Amino acid sequence: MDRWIAAVQESSLRRGAAPLAVDLGYGASPWTAVELHHRLRRVNPAVRVLGLEIDPARVAAAQPHAAPPGLTFRRGGFEVPVPGGGQATVIRAANVLRQYDEDEVAAAWALLRSRLAPDGLLVEGTCDEIGRRHAWVALGPEGPRSLTLAARLAVLERPSDLAERLPKALIHRNVPGEPVHAFLADLDRAWAAAAPYAAFGARQRWARAVGAVAADWPLVRGREREGEITVRWDAVAPR
Repeated sequence: MDRWIAAVQESSLRRGAAPLAVDLGYGASPWTAVELHHRLRRVNPAVRVLGLEIDPARVAAAQPHAAPPGLTFRRGGFEVPVPGGGQATVIRAANVLRQYDEDEVAAAWALLRSRLAPDGLLVEGTCDEIGRRHAWVALGPEGPRSLTLAARLAVLERPSDLAERLPKALIHRNVPGEPVHAFLADLDRAWAAAAPYAAFGARQRWARAVGAVAADWPLVRGREREGEITVRWDAVAPR
């Protein structure tokens, strides 16, 4: 997820004196914020990263890790309390909304989007415990733009295994009649058909499968070798 953010938001992160990225709900340990800071500072050494947690004890526990320049921690939630009232170039909310009901997603998205800069991006999604399976929605100030699925290809049996990590807005929609179910089914078929390419490596097989799916779905191409597939949100949005 961090690699994807650094790639797609590179131009926005390079603009401005000190662009801000927010890690919302970093959890019991601050490592996701620390890692995001490390990753985005490669794009722009002036990037600031703000880690937010609603639990004061977690904020206090994170303070010793705020030593690198531009990394801070404070208490906050969906309102994203930015010091000085600024706006965020990136808000990342990983494994946060999975704790909420599906009918609460739209309001949370709207509040988070209101804290974005005009060229800002909200990345909201879910991953497994050791980062092998990811799924996230990218949203601009205007609303959702795309769904990305990402996997460690070497241990991927079939693409629909990622369904268990779909964002909250889609996790209950992987049923016949819903677009995301059809998308995953087509991806599974393309993955199976591309099995002969596994002899050249999992990345070659994945690239072949993504190319086949692109004939019927509006994909955003270019990062297949990273084990990703990105489709326009309007093609998979809940009915």
